[in-house]
Amino acid sequence: MVYLTVIEKNFLQKQGDVRMLRTVNIPAYRGMILDREGQPLAMSVPVDAIWVNPQDFPVTWKNLYQVGKIIGIPVETLSKIFHKNRKRYFVYLKHDVPEKAAKKIDALALPGIYSEREYQRHYPAGQVDSQVMGYTNIDDKGQAGLELAYNHWLEGVPGKKQVLKDRLDRIVAVVDQVKAAKPGQDLTLSINQRIQYLAFRELKNTVEKYQAKTGSVVVLDPQTGEVLAMVNYPSFDPNQPYGPPYDRYRNRAVTDIYEPGSTMKAFSIANALEIGGYTPDSKIDTNPGWIKINGNTVRDDGLDYGVITVRQVLQKSSNVGVAKMTIHLPPEHLISLLQRVGFGRRTTSGFPGESPGILHDRANWRPFELATLAFGYGISITPLQLAQAYSVIANDGQRCPITFLKRTQPIECAQAMKATVAKEMQQMLTSVVQPGGTGRLAIVPGYHVAGKTGTAYIANAHGYNKKKHMSSFVGIAPVSDPRLVVAVVIRDPKGEHFGGIVAAPVFSKVMGGALRILDIPPDALKS
Repeated sequence: MVYLTVIEKNFLQKQGDVRMLRTVNIPAYRGMILDREGQPLAMSVPVDAIWVNPQDFPVTWKNLYQVGKIIGIPVETLSKIFHKNRKRYFVYLKHDVPEKAAKKIDALALPGIYSEREYQRHYPAGQVDSQVMGYTNIDDKGQAGLELAYNHWLEGVPGKKQVLKDRLDRIVAVVDQVKAAKPGQDLTLSINQRIQYLAFRELKNTVEKYQAKTGSVVVLDPQTGEVLAMVNYPSFDPNQPYGPPYDRYRNRAVTDIYEPGSTMKAFSIANALEIGGYTPDSKIDTNPGWIKINGNTVRDDGLDYGVITVRQVLQKSSNVGVAKMTIHLPPEHLISLLQRVGFGRRTTSGFPGESPGILHDRANWRPFELATLAFGYGISITPLQLAQAYSVIANDGQRCPITFLKRTQPIECAQAMKATVAKEMQQMLTSVVQPGGTGRLAIVPGYHVAGKTGTAYIANAHGYNKKKHMSSFVGIAPVSDPRLVVAVVIRDPKGEHFGGIVAAPVFSKVMGGALRILDIPPDALKS
């Protein structure tokens, strides 16, 4: 007994160093997120975490200095960590440590401090994609955005292996792989990253130019329902997600609702055409530029357009004209059309936190309520819903399911509007960007464009603030064969506030650039 415990103590201890059999996890690689062209938008890179057992670690100034110098933590901070956690057996000192630094920690051969392999999520485009991508936590699990929505697809299954560890808990040999780690699956999005960059740049420039509170841009393929771009500004860097104001994390294009104003007039007029009794050339008397309904006044911003056609009601964005058309039609028809094009319900995008918007379906509508609904008040929508609804017009009345994933198979689309009416609306909306229209700054050289401006007051607890506006433009191109829909929404711009001035130029640049990126031939070349 004396021989074993005294004489051979050192020998047995050395032999015991490699006789501690342990089962440890093998971290699984999280799948990449790619754009439709295969460009990586999110990937996991191998890093290490440094953790300690305060019960075993010898807390001396020398040891703290050596560790702190390698991982970039001051001695005083490390000392406080060990003092605070002196009764614990497991404390992380730092995550996302480069492999080279982790090897230096291991080389110190100090008891009670260990490195552990993990993965850090990296987003090459930074804030350009952040609110769509979302982010992961330190365990590489999705916490927001598409990272959360498709976490089940992206995350892998950790494996297990048996290892031999020495008395310092260092792995000295791998004995057996009990279970191989199963990597996550890659996810290919519908996003075109070149269009995404373009949309973000133009949106950022405009939000900063007009000192707006926020802005969003959505680009859709109306024939497939694919989201080709979706950006918001201000944004945040998902590579350093913890720090910016909380509201920057939201994908406002799908979570935030607003009253759209005059962009709704296209559907009020489409409803009148569907019911019958109106054509694009029907005459509407807007004299004297205002109308009393239930004791309330509807105005055309101090203008008197006189007797104009339905086409001109849309072109000039006449509140009086569209109100007169709507209040004499059955309200259930308008509500039905608005529902069919996607208002009042979530899209099929599957994006976490998406809002359904607000669309009342009441039994009795007062004429003034119908009138204001006709020009975009009393209804709240998201920018994505706006783009989806105009996709119905662009796609000859068919509404295709919205998706953030690249389509690989043909899809079925629902007929939400009469094809003949949708085609009429395409042509009528071209007048908005022509001389005499409110959206002349939305013109795209070489292409026929159809679209609509929107300007609306922002509501608060006391009613509408006449000094705060939502400025928007949504449009379609090329009209001869609609391939893209672009919606631009700017919240609370300073100085200028009309959608035709603030949002229309963003549309022009994004739509023009996207058409060129996709190599879509011009349809309005001058002879």
